[in-house]
Amino acid sequence: MATILIDKLLHTVVNKDASDLHITVGQPPVIRLHGHMRTLETKVLEPEDTVALMKSITPERCQQELQEVGGTDFGFAFGKAARFRVAVFKQRGNIGMVLRKIPNEFLSFEQLGTPAVCKDLIMRPRGLFLVTGPTGSGKSTSLASMINFINDNIDHHIITIEDPIEFYHNHKKSTVNQREVGVDVPSFPEAIRRALRMDPDVILVGEMRDLDTIEAAITAAETGHVVFGTLHTTGAEGTVNRIIDVFPTTQQEQIRVQLSTAIIGVLSQQLIPRIGGGRVAAYEMLVVTPAIANLIRENKTFRITSSIQTGSKYGMQLLDDHIYQLWRRGIIEKDDGLMKCNKPDELSARIAKAEKGMFDDDADDAGERKAG
Repeated sequence: MATILIDKLLHTVVNKDASDLHITVGQPPVIRLHGHMRTLETKVLEPEDTVALMKSITPERCQQELQEVGGTDFGFAFGKAARFRVAVFKQRGNIGMVLRKIPNEFLSFEQLGTPAVCKDLIMRPRGLFLVTGPTGSGKSTSLASMINFINDNIDHHIITIEDPIEFYHNHKKSTVNQREVGVDVPSFPEAIRRALRMDPDVILVGEMRDLDTIEAAITAAETGHVVFGTLHTTGAEGTVNRIIDVFPTTQQEQIRVQLSTAIIGVLSQQLIPRIGGGRVAAYEMLVVTPAIANLIRENKTFRITSSIQTGSKYGMQLLDDHIYQLWRRGIIEKDDGLMKCNKPDELSARIAKAEKGMFDDDADDAGERKAG
């Protein structure tokens, strides 16, 4: 019964092109469609329904983890249609689940609209490249595209360390080894240390969530590898500060120096509902030039944002500028943009001026040129 039901629900997610499926006691299953929650027209779920649904897809070891710590994550393939990343948890003593759909095909940089400079940065021989943004902002999708681009174009050894593995990569020009934390290797820091002995060119660190992982990632980037990492931070300046703040005060100066030489770029992103359905990504792009590296080393990160603003010749852009362009081009609604931007008051004033026909020329001309 439960297997039939879960299959039916997952078919609905795939057919409607929803991003997530929410299963919890006391309401029917809910899907997230273009950023909005939509209740499916089926029965209200009882405690035994959610348990049966959970058991029909959850591996034995994960069911055990659920019992021990009240939650577990895993990935699974739904035939050829899609893969799902599943979070199972307890709430009020009942079982709940959220299933996030992972597309089977990789999107190109053009489809994603990523800043053009990303292509150059990820082809560098070494350095730390960070993709940041809140949960559900498309970080995994961007990273998968980058790994896929490298795989299509260079003969590298790529190691991904993920929890759980999301996109599956086939060996193309590159050899790709994907290691799942908790299945193939016990932890992120351990996996990075092991990876360094495996003759890698590129290492993807699924989540840089603690000091040990961040330290291991920076070291790997310094020693001649390209390291991709993700953080749940917004904005490039916030990302750099967050990395430094993870370390004890006594180590921060040393980390600033290490980070300034290791980091090559930060791509920070947000997903915004698109007028007419679907979603569009807005990006902030920091390219670490010698001048930016200096700001990091000298603890002047508060000047990063203004450096991005003036760094468009290096391919840099501020999130709020990109959101403004998307609004100008009629791709997103003003309110949706203001909800996702970094400085709502400033952006709101800028849009208000534009609505009156007063444009701050430089930025807008550049925007029109870029958009054209």
